[in-house]
Amino acid sequence: MRKKRVIAGIVTSALLSTVLIKNIAFAAYTVDGVSMQPTLKEGHHFYINKLTNRFNKIERFDIVVFQMPGEKQVLVKRVIGLSGEKIEYRNDKLYVNGKYVPEPFLKKNKEKVYGNPITGNFTLKEITGKEAVPEKCIFVIGDNRLNSRDSRHFGFVHEKNVIGEVKP
Repeated sequence: MRKKRVIAGIVTSALLSTVLIKNIAFAAYTVDGVSMQPTLKEGHHFYINKLTNRFNKIERFDIVVFQMPGEKQVLVKRVIGLSGEKIEYRNDKLYVNGKYVPEPFLKKNKEKVYGNPITGNFTLKEITGKEAVPEKCIFVIGDNRLNSRDSRHFGFVHEKNVIGEVKP
């Protein structure tokens, strides 16, 4: 009888430990909205490793999940600008520090609008008042540029507000 209790205790401890680790390290999300289409469609379910963000450097074109201070809603967007970079869009093309940077993930979206621009012209200075992305911040935009609330509207995202990276 004592042996069964010990085994039951071990199994219970293992299950509780697994659930605890899962809740600390991983988070489940569902895409709510169309701002990342066609990369992530509305209703798409995914998990992120919350610990990865603590060890990996955020890179351009990563897709990240973050929460703005004072808001409950969690957002998912693509990283376009990194700390210290000057970002500009001209003629539907991304320029980082004055150099053109292709965005191949936008090909499907650009095909849908038949040659019309999907990203309006702007510089960081025009929309944020800053020449470059501030230290420890990122500039994010949704892939569905015509239907995305992003850094063009709410400004920079501090890296500490990034929950994790999405691997589509």
